[in-house]
Amino acid sequence: MLNLLGEYDCKVDAKGRLKLPKGLLRQLADIQKDGFVINRNVFERCLDLYPITVWDKVAAKLTSLNRFVRKDAMFIRKFINGATPLHADGSSRINLPTSLMNYAGLSREVKVLGNNDRVEIWDKEQYEKMLTEDIDFASLAEEV
Repeated sequence: MLNLLGEYDCKVDAKGRLKLPKGLLRQLADIQKDGFVINRNVFERCLDLYPITVWDKVAAKLTSLNRFVRKDAMFIRKFINGATPLHADGSSRINLPTSLMNYAGLSREVKVLGNNDRVEIWDKEQYEKMLTEDIDFASLAEEV
C-alpha cells in the first residue's frame, strides 16, 4: 500500500520540467519506472500526479460508470480531459503539460506534496493561500 508523505519546495524550469524531490523518489523507488499520469485535481487548482498503479485503479472506477447516464459521461469526460501519461527522465524530471500548468497557475516556485497514494503539485503562492483559508479544521475532522 502506497502512503506518500512529505512537503517539498521545488522549481519548474523554463521548459516546464519538474525534478521530483529525493524524499518522494525514495518512496516511489519500486514503482517509478512504470510511469505516472498527471491530471487536474477535482477540487483545487493544483495537479495530481498518480503512479500508474494508482491511476489504473482510478481508471477501473471510471470504467464502472455508465456512459449512457449523462452525469456519469460528463464526469468521465471532465475528469479524463487533460490526463497525461509521463515518465521521469534520467535526471528524475517530469515534463509538465503546458495546459495543466496553466490550469494550476504554476509559476517557477511550486510545492510538491505526498498525499497518500498520489502527489499534489501546487503553485507555492496558491498553496500558502489555501493553508490560510478560514476553515474550521476540527469540525471538518469530526464530519469526515
